[in-house]
Amino acid sequence: MQLSARTEYAAIAAVELARRAQGGEPVGMKAICDAQRVPAKFLVHILLQLKRAGIVTSVRGAGGGYRLARPDDQITLRQIDAAVEGEPASPAPVTAGLARSSRSAAALLAAWREAAAARAAALEAVTLADLVAASLDPAHDMYFI
Repeated sequence: MQLSARTEYAAIAAVELARRAQGGEPVGMKAICDAQRVPAKFLVHILLQLKRAGIVTSVRGAGGGYRLARPDDQITLRQIDAAVEGEPASPAPVTAGLARSSRSAAALLAAWREAAAARAAALEAVTLADLVAASLDPAHDMYFI
């Protein structure tokens, strides 16, 4: 499965916000960048997209920053992906056109649609709460080089 850098950065930032949600204080963009090594020039646009989608809220001022708009167990990777990439179009427009006159293309179109549905279901099944729990699990050892 291929993900865009925007989707990856959005998910990383959202997980960082979920990890820090216990304190209730907004998290500044610089703190997210420093903690996760996300480039600031990308993050500013990504956070705006997440805000428009209702995934994060922003707080202005000296102590301002971002926080999740709802509990982390109610935000899925599919919602984050849709916020930055938009809802996916037809998974196979060429095949869909050919499917009207070709049984082989029709069978292939059904397979493409099934794969797209499986991808959406897999992303919908993972919440930020799941990712925070996994990030705190000592069984997920980290290796630094």
